[in-house]
Amino acid sequence: MRILLVLFVFCTASTTLHAEDPASTPDHPAIITQEFVYTEAPFPQCHASTITPTKTGLLAAWFGGTHEKNPDVEIWISHFDGEKWSSVRSVANGIQSKDFRYPCWNPVLFTQPDGEIQLFYKVGADPRRWWGELITSQDDGKSWSKSVKLPEGFVGPIKNKPELLTDGRLLCPTSTEDNGWRVHMEWLDSSGNWGKTSPLNDGEQLAAIQPAILKWGDRLQIVCRTRQKRVSSSWSNDLGKTWSEMTLLEDLPNPNSGIDAVSLKDGRGILIYNNTPRGRSPLNVALSTDGKTWKDVLILEDKPGEYSYPAVIQTDDGKIHITYTWKRQRVKHVVLDPKKL
Repeated sequence: MRILLVLFVFCTASTTLHAEDPASTPDHPAIITQEFVYTEAPFPQCHASTITPTKTGLLAAWFGGTHEKNPDVEIWISHFDGEKWSSVRSVANGIQSKDFRYPCWNPVLFTQPDGEIQLFYKVGADPRRWWGELITSQDDGKSWSKSVKLPEGFVGPIKNKPELLTDGRLLCPTSTEDNGWRVHMEWLDSSGNWGKTSPLNDGEQLAAIQPAILKWGDRLQIVCRTRQKRVSSSWSNDLGKTWSEMTLLEDLPNPNSGIDAVSLKDGRGILIYNNTPRGRSPLNVALSTDGKTWKDVLILEDKPGEYSYPAVIQTDDGKIHITYTWKRQRVKHVVLDPKKL
């Protein structure tokens, strides 16, 4: 009887830990490939992936550990060389002393024109008390600098990638949660000086965080996660220094979950989001030609479970790369052909 019980428990655990075929999700002509960034890792849970191009492929990062908020949560990376993803490895942690450590949160990757890779991330007990840190790499993520804490009052890009502006500033979409959910924008200029706007929303009547930047000609737009069950939006005509009143986009439900967006080379904007008022499935792709009206064009995931916190970029070859949390167990990578969207 004891042997049968042990076999039952083992089989049940194996089934629970087994990851289904990544290609078993909804099919669409625009999907070129879909795969897990990793299938084996020294941590049970992951979240908040980010992706950036390198001189030799792609680099992805995320936070992983026992579970979100646990002190053992670190920042992990994997490199894609065009054929396969490398084994995962940790590049940052929240160790403060030999006896004390904080969890890490929300890495954000960005590749500068000269090839330097910046990895922004947060350290702290929770989003109300965390701070920003930065590491850099000159060799496509093989080695990293020592971590630098950002100046007091600055946290860097909070979830989604920054935008390098024509005046040389790196515009960082960010937010705070210690006095309601409030969005603001920070920037790092070419001399290494930081600046920022005032909050763009009141944090209560409209509670928004985690903006993503879109470019429409000379105008910038941010789209944000909210507690008001809709994606919110704001516009800037002066390279992100001032912004319009934040409003809700009626086309785009938001179940209080992270989103990401990017402007495509063909002039359209692409948004990855959960098209539902609650829960984190399905995960959808929407397109727009003006940032004001959006149309769903593809379902990435529609089964029960959590599919969330997407990151999206377009590489020089025109392909769209998306990563996202897959059931908190994996990071999934999907490549799209924009011509078939």
